[in-house]
Parts: sequence; C-alpha cells; structure tokens
Amino acid sequence: QVQLVESGGGSVQAGGSLRLSCAASGRTSSSYAMGWFRQAPGKEREFVAAISWNGGRTAFADSVKGRFTISRDYAQNTVYLQMSSVKPEDTAVYYCAADHLRPLPWTDAQYWGQGTQVTVSS
Repeated sequence: QVQLVESGGGSVQAGGSLRLSCAASGRTSSSYAMGWFRQAPGKEREFVAAISWNGGRTAFADSVKGRFTISRDYAQNTVYLQMSSVKPEDTAVYYCAADHLRPLPWTDAQYWGQGTQVTVSS
C-alpha cells in the first residue's frame, strides 16, 4: 500500500510558475513510478506527467511538454511537478499517482492522492 499526499497548489497568474509536491509513504513506495493527472471542471481526468521508479524515464502530455518538468527526491520520497508558463487551461485539480506495473505514459494508476487545486487566472 502506498499513501500519497499532495501540496503546493494555489492560484497563479498566467505566465507564472508553481511547484506541486507529492510525498509518498509505504514500505516500497520508492520502487513505484510516480506522476500526476488532472481534472478540470466538466472534463475527464487526463494524464499530465510521470517519472519511472529509477528516474530514468519521464513522460508528458503534449499539452504540457516544454512547460512542465517532473523530478523525484528519493531521500524525501517526494515527486515534484514544476509548472512554468502556466495557462488558464491548466486550471484543474491535480492528483498525484503511483503505479508499479503500468508503462509510461499512463491511462490509470494504482494509487491516488486526494488532489490539490491549481487555478490560473488570465
């Protein structure tokens, strides 16, 4: 079992930056790939980014490529989503996720956090 807790959401103006964090706990959490999904009001949940268990591979949705980066700190058991040049269409609830089996990019995940709201104003 892996527990995920997100932080860092909030409001930001278009063109600005925001960093989301996700702290994982659980005996084998460091062996899981970790990443992010988001869901905007009235829309389906969509994959945003993920990083493999050893950090050797990353995957991004086309809509965020070149603007978002993902990294992980094994000492802190935390994954980060650095959001830059944000746009109003990035507004959504962002969910941290972890998965042991699925290849990147994901369409689903085994474990989920509670979500953190990101609001981008124009």
